[in-house]
Amino acid sequence: MMEILLLRFDAPLMSFGAPIVDQYGFIQPYPALSMMTGLLANALGYTHAETARLERLQERLRYAVREDRRGQQLRDFQTVDLSQPFLHDERAWTTRGTLETRQGGPASLGIHIRLRDYWADAVYTVALTLDPPDEPPTLADLEQALRFPARPLFIGRKPCLPAAPLFIGRVEAADLLDALRRAPLDARADRADFYRVWWETGPDDPPPVEGIRENLRRPVTDRRDWANQIHVGSRWIAMGELSVHPAGERHEG
Repeated sequence: MMEILLLRFDAPLMSFGAPIVDQYGFIQPYPALSMMTGLLANALGYTHAETARLERLQERLRYAVREDRRGQQLRDFQTVDLSQPFLHDERAWTTRGTLETRQGGPASLGIHIRLRDYWADAVYTVALTLDPPDEPPTLADLEQALRFPARPLFIGRKPCLPAAPLFIGRVEAADLLDALRRAPLDARADRADFYRVWWETGPDDPPPVEGIRENLRRPVTDRRDWANQIHVGSRWIAMGELSVHPAGERHEG
């Protein structure tokens, strides 16, 4: 048995970022490893300069995701004309609490258009643990940070504020998928016999058993090089469907 934290992702809008192509900010149906690392690091109070701590947290993090309520995908059309005189020397507050001025040559001016995708009205349950479990930060540290985060948390992009506290419980289970099978469904969960799930696996690992059917496994590049702010390497992700254990029936809380 292993100690596992349960999180609930519930927000009007969520963004599980995929690779950005030109001005298109695509999303994927589950949170990437880099996003999960960033969210937990933000709760712990880490800064972007603490690259060694970020890398180690990312290396230790293990998680699986269950889709309780399938959201609708929507696209936000964003446009701004940076050539307007009042924007040339505009100053703005950053999330680090410092003032920042806009800089750049002629290429940075003119009309800029961006398209950003979001999941609307979706709900996910996340089971996560750390390997090894006794190295700081521990699961107890993560639980404390999620209960009382050092900074405001967001699910993907900064506009995606949670509708409720992320932390919903700490359990013992055989593995992450077992924890998701037993975790209560959200009160707004879809009525279904099976719910979509994503988990880390290996190319030759045997498929899971007991109420879980695997549909696909593939390599993904969602591990972040925090020193250089790029995504590197690859890991294997499986996608499938999971039936919820009777003990994990939905609750109205």
